[in-house]
Amino acid sequence: MQFTAQISISLAAMAIWVVAGSTAMPHCSLDDEDCRDRLMHPEDLNTGPTLRVREGETSSEYWLNQGKDFVRTKLNTPLNTKKAKNVIMFLGDGMGLPTVAAARNLIGGEHAELSFEKFPHIGLAKTYSVDKIVPDSANTATAYLCGVKAIYGTIGVNGWVEREDCSTMLDERTHVTSIAQWAMDAGKSAGVVTTTRITHASPSGAYAHIAERDWEDDNEVIQSCGRDSGIEDIAHQLIHGQTGSKLKIMMGGGKRHFIDSSLYPAGQRTDGRNLVEEYKAQSGRNAYVETKDELSRLDFKQVDRVLGLFHDSHLEFHLQTNATSTQPTLEEMTRRTIEFLSQDENGYFVFIEGGRIDSAHHDNTPRMALDETVEFSKAIQVAREMTNEDDTLIVVTSDHSHAFSFGGYPYRGEDIFGKSPTVPNDRTPFMVLSYSNGPGQEKFYDAENDVRRDPTSLITGEPDDLFPATFPRDSETHGGEDVPVYALGPWSHLFTGVYEQNAIPHMMAYAMCVGSGLKACDTK
Repeated sequence: MQFTAQISISLAAMAIWVVAGSTAMPHCSLDDEDCRDRLMHPEDLNTGPTLRVREGETSSEYWLNQGKDFVRTKLNTPLNTKKAKNVIMFLGDGMGLPTVAAARNLIGGEHAELSFEKFPHIGLAKTYSVDKIVPDSANTATAYLCGVKAIYGTIGVNGWVEREDCSTMLDERTHVTSIAQWAMDAGKSAGVVTTTRITHASPSGAYAHIAERDWEDDNEVIQSCGRDSGIEDIAHQLIHGQTGSKLKIMMGGGKRHFIDSSLYPAGQRTDGRNLVEEYKAQSGRNAYVETKDELSRLDFKQVDRVLGLFHDSHLEFHLQTNATSTQPTLEEMTRRTIEFLSQDENGYFVFIEGGRIDSAHHDNTPRMALDETVEFSKAIQVAREMTNEDDTLIVVTSDHSHAFSFGGYPYRGEDIFGKSPTVPNDRTPFMVLSYSNGPGQEKFYDAENDVRRDPTSLITGEPDDLFPATFPRDSETHGGEDVPVYALGPWSHLFTGVYEQNAIPHMMAYAMCVGSGLKACDTK
C-alpha cells in the first residue's frame, strides 16, 4: 500500500495510558456508563501514533467529491434487461464479508477494491439450512444451484432426505436438479470448475443427488450403507449420471475417488473400476488432462468434453505452489473454460469455485485464506475481460461465512496480519485477525498456567501460520451471517436486496430464460 502523506498527530490522553510499560486501565463497574463508553472508543492506543493517510483524505472536498461521484455512477448505470446468453457463477467458499474486507489489505489497502466489488449490483443471501442456523457447503450448494433449501450435509435432494439416509434418497421424487441441467435442457453447454476435489460438496451440487456429502466414492458408501445399497457415489454420478455425463468441462482435484486402489496407489475405490478410463471410453473426443501444460495445449476444436483432475485430493493452496507446480491456477482454469465454452453458439452456464478459502479458515490460517480470496478475484477479473456484459451475467457469492473477525482498531497502512495497537487487560498483545474457535486456541493458550501466550512470539510470517482462536476445535466452524452476492450483466439488478439463498438460481434462470420458472423471455 502506498501512502502519499504521513502526518504525526498527538492524541488526547485519558487519565491512565494503556500502553506497553504503563499501568493497565482499571476495570469499569457495570453502572459506570461514562467509563465504559471511553473503553469502547479508546483514544489512547499509543503515545505517539502516526496517522497515515492517502493524498487528499484530510480535506472535506476529497470525501464530498467521492460521494458525489458514487451517486453519479449509480445514476449513469442503466438497467440491463437483455437476455443472458451465458451465466458464470463464481463461488468463494467461506468468503464472508470479514474475509472480503480483510483481503483488500493484500491488494493495496482498505480503500482498494477486489474485482467483483466493482460490480454494479449487490445483495445479501440468507444461508441457513432446513435444519441448522449455520449451514455447510452441501446444503448451500443445493440452495444456490438447485433452488431448494435442504438438510445439512445433503446434496441435490430436498428436505425429506436426512443426512446419511440410505433409503429415502433412492426415491427420485426427492431429487432436485441444478441450473446446470436447466441450461443443458435449453440446449446450452454447462461446466464445473473448482480448486477443491471435483467431487466435493460445492461442485457436486451441480450434478449429484446424495444423502451424504462424504460419499465421494463407493468405499465411503459401503461403509455407511452396505455393499448392496444401490447408491451411486458422487464420482460415479459425475461420469455416468444424468447431469454429470453431459457436462462439457469438469476441472478440479479428487483423482483418488475415481480409481480403484488396486489400479492406482492413491485410489480409494474398491469396485475395481477406473472411472477416468470409462470417461475416455465414452468418446474419442473426450479429453483428459492432469497438468496445466496439458490443459494449455488442448486444441478445443478437436474435443467435445474436458475432464481435468490435477490432484489426488484438493488442489494445493496458491501459497504452497512454486515454479515447479503442475497444477493450473484458478485464473488459468477460468480462462481456458471460457475459451472452450464460448464455442457454443447457444451459450453456457458454468460454476467456478475458489474452494480453498474455506479450507484455510477451517485451519485458522488467514494468510492462506486471504491469498486464496485474491486469487479468486483474479479469476473473476479474467472472466469480465473475456466476456461482454451485454449478454453474459456474472454472479459472485459465497455459500457461508466463517467464525473469523478482525478488530482492535489497527492503523491505516499497518500489516493486517500484525498485532492490535490496543492492549487488553491481561497486557498480552492480541492480533488484528482471530477466530472464535479452531485449532489455534491450543497454540496460543497456556492451559496449565491459565494465561494467553504472546502471539507475536509464535506467528512467524509463514503462509501456514496459525492465528489465535477462543475455543479449541480441530477444525474451525462456519459462520451463520448473510453472505454478499455481486452481479454484473443482464438482469443483475435482480440480485439486490436481502433474500433466501435458494432464490439465486431462479434469478439466474430468469435472466438466461431456462428452467421451469419465470423467464425474462416470457415477460416481454
